[in-house]
Amino acid sequence: MTEQIALWFESLFPSETSRELIAFIVSLFPVLECRGGMIIALAAGVEFLKAFVICYIGNMLPIPFILLFIKKIFAFMKKHGILTKIVLKLEGKTEKHKEKIDKYGHWALFTFVAIPLPGTGGWTGALIAALFNISFKKALPVIALGVLTANIIMSVVTYGAGAVFGF
Repeated sequence: MTEQIALWFESLFPSETSRELIAFIVSLFPVLECRGGMIIALAAGVEFLKAFVICYIGNMLPIPFILLFIKKIFAFMKKHGILTKIVLKLEGKTEKHKEKIDKYGHWALFTFVAIPLPGTGGWTGALIAALFNISFKKALPVIALGVLTANIIMSVVTYGAGAVFGF
């Protein structure tokens, strides 16, 4: 699914748009993050190391802002009717991880961010950290390491498969 979304996203850009810029922009988005960025980078022929750095930075760029501002954004959204449902749904999704976070602490947050599966990643990890009142100072390095690990895994999967299968 991530691959289909990433390739659809690439089709939205004019052909003269930088391949690196597209990979960076894709990496900024929730759900896609570095997973989608690495797929786009490989498909576009971006050199591995350049793709790795670009996708990591793209994935990490929104994280500090989520950690710092998501509670204020949610409070604002709750005051505006239809947006309340969205916030309650997101809060409900994070609440189901509370027991694991309470039990395993930072390891649970790291693991959640590091495993490159749909619904996991830096965005959701930052949301969980903010809603469970994990301090910015503690959450940011854990999430950064998790995103780095996810990017390593995706690099092996995408560029490794690309080398094996010749794309």
